Amino acid sequence: MSKDLIALAKECPGLQVSITLGELVEANRLLVAEAKHELEQAIADSNAETYVSRAQAMQILGKGSTTLWRWKKMGYLVPVTVGAADRYRMSDIRRIMEGGDPAAQEGDAA
Repeated sequence: MSKDLIALAKECPGLQVSITLGELVEANRLLVAEAKHELEQAIADSNAETYVSRAQAMQILGKGSTTLWRWKKMGYLVPVTVGAADRYRMSDIRRIMEGGDPAAQEGDAA
């Protein structure tokens, strides 16, 4: 129903309507509840952990295989092993991207 009202508002922007105060309050409650639900869903989706391959991690971070190996030994970026493949948490990659990397501080260009 709200989409019908939005379409009507776009088609007839000068249309005047009369509603009771109670209807206005109820409409606002529904809008707030809908917005809250959408926001909670967006937060839940953004908090879901995703994993990338070694090649994807190297591409995202702009680092080579040697750097990922060294970071694993340092405990800085530790992959999760799935079968025989390493997978890297996107949350860990975002942490590194936001906080810098130790290789830059050590003068490593790899």
